[in-house]
Amino acid sequence: MHIWVDADACPRVIKDILFRAATRTRISLTLVANQPLHVPPSPFIRSVQVPDGFDLADNEIVKRLSTGDLVITSDLPLAAEVIGKGGHVLSHRGEWFSAANIRPLLNMRDFMDNLRASGVQTGGPPPMSHSERQAFAGHLDRFLASHT
Repeated sequence: MHIWVDADACPRVIKDILFRAATRTRISLTLVANQPLHVPPSPFIRSVQVPDGFDLADNEIVKRLSTGDLVITSDLPLAAEVIGKGGHVLSHRGEWFSAANIRPLLNMRDFMDNLRASGVQTGGPPPMSHSERQAFAGHLDRFLASHT
């Protein structure tokens, strides 16, 4: 099993949780982004920089993904592709995406995109809360314990 991170939009606090988990469990962790990333020295942690461009980091993750791998992303189209390839998806806010919930989430995303395109101000996501960080860490720990 491998952990892949859609790192361009992943908060630093979540990356830190992932770094500690990879070192503790000795599971390979790869951050994929279109910008250079600083990762701690570890044989279990690395980063991959892709060229700047729309969805290039997402495409790289999908290309390298194996069945059973875990992907950390809040990007719903990427999550749908990962699920389709047999991967597991956890958002950085601690929400699991699955075959059971991805379609309604994509539909809501498309609806909100249409609202914004028509001029409706929908606002962005709220700042990440402490309880969301705790939820992420708890879900990650339970997943790693059951898959290692």
